[in-house]
Amino acid sequence: MRSLVLGASGGIGGAVVAALRARGEVIGLSRRDDGFDVTDEGSVARNLGALEGPFDLILVATGALYLDGIGPEKSLKAINPEVLARQFAVNAIGPVLVIKHALRLMPRDRVARLAVLSARVGSIGDNALGGWYGYRAAKTALNQLLHTASIEAARTHPQSVLVAMHPGTVETGLSPADRAGHAAMAPVEAAGNLLAVLDRLGPADTGGFFDWKGEIVPW
Repeated sequence: MRSLVLGASGGIGGAVVAALRARGEVIGLSRRDDGFDVTDEGSVARNLGALEGPFDLILVATGALYLDGIGPEKSLKAINPEVLARQFAVNAIGPVLVIKHALRLMPRDRVARLAVLSARVGSIGDNALGGWYGYRAAKTALNQLLHTASIEAARTHPQSVLVAMHPGTVETGLSPADRAGHAAMAPVEAAGNLLAVLDRLGPADTGGFFDWKGEIVPW
């Protein structure tokens, strides 16, 4: 099994890389270690263009809640257009650029999985608290982009599985306030959960939004 993890220096990404080493070859790319910047299409094209496929699993573990030290908005008054645009660049546009350039690395003749890390707060149907405008909206946009890409990918890669995943609340630098009372799991536990869910998903599940337990998250 060959795997590719983007965002490999992060808490979840690093734990997934470690877990995948027991399954075969794994390549990890990150901004810190490889200059892989999802907000720069040139960087995405250059880094992914240097790779030879096929990969059986591609995980996009990039994304951020805090950008340049600025956290999620609590109210409409806190919305800043530059920060909002930055949220979309990092959490929505970046991952779909990865899909754009990574699809060629997936096999056409067998099941292959590509997952992006989304978040439950990107669910419109599950939003009962409000706030977090930029992060919520960017993850919602990511879900739509992923779903749309899955439809196109199925035409050339009929056994492909493209999914958005909510990893749960993970100990990756979130403050207690950001956890909203949810108990946080260790990255190694989160990685195991994500891979266990991915192992169960097949082509019929492509375009879906799943949490770390394998349950469907409402759009």
